[in-house]
Amino acid sequence: MTDSLGDQTILDRLHALERRVALLEAKLDLGPEPASPPEPPHRTLEEEEDAIEQQIGQTWFAQLGIVILSIGLAFLLTFPYGGLPPATPSLGGYLIAGAIIVLAFRWRASYAHISGYLLGGGISLAYFATLRLSFFTDQPALNDRLLLSAILIVNVALGFFLAHRAGSTPLVIVSFLLSYVVALFSDSSLFLFLWVSALAVLAVTYAIRRQWQWMLTLSAACNGVIHLLWFLNIPVLGRHVELATGPFINIYFVLLYTAIIASGSLWKRESADKSGGALTTALVNGALGYALFFLLTVTRFREGLPVSQLIASVVFLTIAILFWIRMRSLYSTFIYAMLGYAALSVAIIAQFGTPERFIWLSLQSILVISTAVWFRSRFIVVANFIIYLLLFAAFLIAAEEISVISICFGLVALLSARILNSQRDRLELKTEYMRNAYLGTAFFIIPYALYHTVPSGFVSLSWLAVALFYYLMARVLSSRKYRWMALLTLAITVPYALLVDLTGLDPVFRIISFVILGTVLLVVSVAYSKRRGRQEKPGSSAESPESR
Repeated sequence: MTDSLGDQTILDRLHALERRVALLEAKLDLGPEPASPPEPPHRTLEEEEDAIEQQIGQTWFAQLGIVILSIGLAFLLTFPYGGLPPATPSLGGYLIAGAIIVLAFRWRASYAHISGYLLGGGISLAYFATLRLSFFTDQPALNDRLLLSAILIVNVALGFFLAHRAGSTPLVIVSFLLSYVVALFSDSSLFLFLWVSALAVLAVTYAIRRQWQWMLTLSAACNGVIHLLWFLNIPVLGRHVELATGPFINIYFVLLYTAIIASGSLWKRESADKSGGALTTALVNGALGYALFFLLTVTRFREGLPVSQLIASVVFLTIAILFWIRMRSLYSTFIYAMLGYAALSVAIIAQFGTPERFIWLSLQSILVISTAVWFRSRFIVVANFIIYLLLFAAFLIAAEEISVISICFGLVALLSARILNSQRDRLELKTEYMRNAYLGTAFFIIPYALYHTVPSGFVSLSWLAVALFYYLMARVLSSRKYRWMALLTLAITVPYALLVDLTGLDPVFRIISFVILGTVLLVVSVAYSKRRGRQEKPGSSAESPESR
């Protein structure tokens, strides 16, 4: 009796312990530990060989057989049938395609592994039968290409319906690709542009409703390819390659395709940076879209090139801004923003001649830095600095002589460094490297520009003025970096005065230069002595950190 009571006490305590553990799991939102998946049963070598043989014989041969059968039926439709009405082969193709489609649905349960391929073959054969009305014969039954395109649209609509009814994603892709091919058979350029735009909207619809991000990438690639084929006179139909000369509005449809596909990624709530597909879409859509737009506008559609490139810049920068506002996407924002800056650069180059374009291109760097700060994009900051250096190198190569314009590059570098400093907390730049790079660039460019632009007798004085400007900036901003720039500028001014001014200047300029330089050096020395005295006073506050 005592033993049974003791056992009961133990059981009660175990039950109480289980209840407490369950309560703890509920509070911590811990579910039961998932069971480890069962190990797959080990198969012998003979069983592996049987499985491979079954896969080849049952599936691969069936798929290959359907493809070969479809090709054979297509050749059958292209065979010349003398004495018969021109539409007879197409009607026969429709009957065969219909029979294949019916057979595919009948075999969905018993032969599921080939049913989908049969359905795809039937859809493709019906599409080819429609093409037979106008192609592959000397006596076409249909000469109106616009009517042919309408019938093809009915074909692809039926293909989408059957693909959805069968629940087959590959068949949706087949129907989608066949839809793009429709654009090639119309003689109307406007129809092609509108149809491709409609298919881009369809891709966005699929991406939103079914979360098919890859559909946007596929559509972006098809948009570019189809428009490029139109521009080349659609050589895939046997035409000679020649660049299209109109209509001019086609270039803006390229921007429309790009904006539509970008809207598909913007519709999502989560960040695009969490999805590799979204980044791929941005690369394909943005890069291919602008490359095509650039090709069109610099070859056959140069009329109003600065305006068209400026519009492209607005479109791409707007897309970048929307990606940042809605999704805080660093990578997609970077891609579209850099393409927008590239379009703006092309517009400036097309609008202005040398050397005025270099002024505007250098000032564009300020816009890039400002938006980069807002986008919190260190990628744009680094890329802009590299482009800035390349631009200055191009100026040095292209300019017949170094003019006062070169000073603009130095001022831009100083202003860029100031912007980076004032908004450093918004960027992910954890070091001062980029700001130091801009300041270092300004330190070399400004004296170099003054050396080539001011009269030889005033070079030392101009450098001295620059050093005083740096000291003024250091005083206003409490900036150690500007003090160092001032010291280094004075450091190069002194040897220049001793080596060049001492022997090469008129005595009057030599006296003025040395008197002013010596006076400034003494004033600077006195200023540093006073500054050191203030720092050594008891209770004096330490110097505030660099205003950065």
